[in-house]
Amino acid sequence: MDNQFDNALDYHSQGRPGKIEVVPTKPTQTKRDLSLAYSPGVAEPCEEIFKNPQDAYKYTAKGNLVAVISNGTAVLGLGNLGPLASKPVMEGKGVLFKIFADIDVFDIEVDANDPQKFIDVVKALEPTFGGINLEDIKAPESFLIEETLKREMKIPLMHDDQHGTAIISTAGLINALEVAGKKAAEVKVVVSGAGAAGISCVKMWIAIGVQKENVYMFDRDGQVSDDRQDLDQWKDEFKRPKKYANLAEALVNADVFLGLSVGNIMTQDMVRSMAANPIVFALANPNPEIPYEEAIAAREDVIMATGRSDYPNQVNNVLGFPFIFRGALDVRATAINEAMKLAAVKALAALAKEPVPDVVLLAYNQPDMSFGKNYIIPKPLDPRLITTVSPAVAKAAMESGVAQVEITDWEAYKTELRKRMGLDNRFQSNIANRAKQNPQRVVFGEGDNPKVLKAAHAAREEGSCIPILLGFEDQIRSTIDELGLNLADCTIIDPSRSPELIDQYGKLYYEKRQRKGLNLNQAVKKMRQRTYFGAMMVELGQADAFISGQNSNYPDTIRPALEIIGKTDGVTKVAGMYIIMSKQGPLFFADTTVNIAPTSDELVDIVKLAYRMVTNLQIKPRIAMLSYSNFGSAKGTTPNNIRAALAKLNRENPEILVDGEMQANTALNSDLRQELFPFSKLGNENANVFIFPDLNSGNIAYKMVQSLGISEAIGPILLGFRKSVHVLQLGSSVREIVNVVNLAVVDAQSKKGLF
Repeated sequence: MDNQFDNALDYHSQGRPGKIEVVPTKPTQTKRDLSLAYSPGVAEPCEEIFKNPQDAYKYTAKGNLVAVISNGTAVLGLGNLGPLASKPVMEGKGVLFKIFADIDVFDIEVDANDPQKFIDVVKALEPTFGGINLEDIKAPESFLIEETLKREMKIPLMHDDQHGTAIISTAGLINALEVAGKKAAEVKVVVSGAGAAGISCVKMWIAIGVQKENVYMFDRDGQVSDDRQDLDQWKDEFKRPKKYANLAEALVNADVFLGLSVGNIMTQDMVRSMAANPIVFALANPNPEIPYEEAIAAREDVIMATGRSDYPNQVNNVLGFPFIFRGALDVRATAINEAMKLAAVKALAALAKEPVPDVVLLAYNQPDMSFGKNYIIPKPLDPRLITTVSPAVAKAAMESGVAQVEITDWEAYKTELRKRMGLDNRFQSNIANRAKQNPQRVVFGEGDNPKVLKAAHAAREEGSCIPILLGFEDQIRSTIDELGLNLADCTIIDPSRSPELIDQYGKLYYEKRQRKGLNLNQAVKKMRQRTYFGAMMVELGQADAFISGQNSNYPDTIRPALEIIGKTDGVTKVAGMYIIMSKQGPLFFADTTVNIAPTSDELVDIVKLAYRMVTNLQIKPRIAMLSYSNFGSAKGTTPNNIRAALAKLNRENPEILVDGEMQANTALNSDLRQELFPFSKLGNENANVFIFPDLNSGNIAYKMVQSLGISEAIGPILLGFRKSVHVLQLGSSVREIVNVVNLAVVDAQSKKGLF
């Protein structure tokens, strides 16, 4: 615990204190920039906004700016710490808004325990913000504050402690009831905790069909009942005739337990006393009302959710508030109403029933995840949340009449959301669509690997390829059956049991290599290796593309392809390229995997190969040859090589838009380049293809980008082969393999002149 305590303090204090900063979104490098950002240029948008207040959304950050506001009276589970001590939490909330929905946040801690004073402060901030997220305000004051502000303000506002938990728990309840085979209108519900979150949850549960008369609520003083004289107006709404002496008595034959109180107040005997297939939402943090292990040990049929990330079914507010505000902001909603909250509930519940993408399985280190008692709520790191919840909320805002801007093209809106989050799948979608137009036969060298089989299944289901699986047939068929994959009728070839093919392929390989130190016996023996066998299938036209490398080293896959298929005419060296998916669109890095120290002539080949591949992918290549030097600013072998290569390219291939030598920031910053190097051929466009001067720099660059989680890397893509051959990274995920399959198919189509 001490170590965790120290780590938390170090995390918040080291480097720049705190967790957030303000970053300008416009250039500020020059005197001109500053004159536009402030005086005198700033006067123009001021006058426009004065004439039309809605122009604030056009000329300022208001439309993407949310205030996270608290008075610190109910900080997490720590109680009334006051506004200053709540600041780390509010900063943290701002971080979550940014990373999950690209919403900017100012955290505001208000020294005001009096509800009316707090209301007055928040109301006065309305011109600044596009939305207000209230946080960590104790009940019952939180109810009065939110109700008043919602009534008197015209921007979206929500107290997340109430409604965030309510929205996520309601989505979980919908699915838990389905798994349990129960109906909302018939279940008996027992609630421990009658604060802001508990009351909001019950209200939303009633909105999906739970009957109010079937809900029994408890606070620290016992059942919320008719004989209580201490109830505020919000608890009073849920009072019932006095029926139970305590929580244990109420839980007998109960269908659902909702805990938003304190840890360890529920026993295994209480769980055992509940009805069949009991639903237990023990949401107190960090210690649930009953520990997860004890609840599932009490009975096998329990459906359990907690507020913790280390157990299944985490009720986590981050599944809701970023995406709800994103949808609300994007239509300039004047409120977050019940229709919008219910739309979020239904979207979350539906998403949990969809197949879970591989990226989520990897993030949570789970081999499989599917709808059922241990998966009734989506995971917070699911990248589909923003394109599922935000559109549902935006649409509900429009339909309920609180939207000031209409969205008409929902697919375009989803694409915009993906792009905003660096999840722009247009490039992958375009590649997948091209692959599906003319699917090719793809040989998978490791056809007995479960991930490869899942990828082959996915690609086949999408219609992008016709899989051919190499490996031990019995093992492949057993794995196909075990995983339930649609591959049973695919061609499966076991090279070790194909003597005629081995002999045929070996003789052909011998003819290619007989004057290069290879005899016939060695050639035949090589064909027992799948990398050689698969490459020969492609060479003979019995397949269109070959993919391997999931279990083997990179050179072991390239070497057979070089010896059997060979390079494209006129190419002296093959090369490797990675595609980096960024917010600016796809970026292409070459050479990242093959050539250690290319000469100037080899750099010319790499440029031509990258240009050809990127053009075939229907993207205009803007190529920068990278160095430590900017256009002659430093001397050395690397700049000299690049200058020689560039001179040759300009002379022989003037159609290629390429420039260099230049540093990486010069290639990526058109404003800087135009100011300092206005002669650059790249003009006002940033480069999207980057040619590295050696393997060290290229390999380091893409692996750093990939490992830091800055962007997704797709590849490697092999450039320069006569036919489509591509190598997987060791241990590639299913998603990464599918991406390479689609690129391999498009590459094969191109090499056959189909595009």
